[in-house]
Amino acid sequence: MLAFIITMIIIGIVAGYLARLLVPGRDPMSFVQTLVLGVVGSFIGGFLGYVLFDKDINEGALQPSGVIGSILGAVIALLVYNAATHRRGMGRRI
Repeated sequence: MLAFIITMIIIGIVAGYLARLLVPGRDPMSFVQTLVLGVVGSFIGGFLGYVLFDKDINEGALQPSGVIGSILGAVIALLVYNAATHRRGMGRRI
């Protein structure tokens, strides 16, 4: 169980950093914020995977589709976060 939790944290970190890399603009986030972004992205990706493809954790948590879903979910979460905090990709402030 501990190995599973550590693996999920590592996937969350990777998903968070890849989301920050893929979304244009500055994202001054700390390590912990990036980890939370990745974990939230994993939940979003897992939910979307369940709804769209009828896949869940009983069929295996560490699937390539789950990792890709985590990254896509983290990108969605980052875009929502940027929109909610009114950040602009070009450095302008309104």
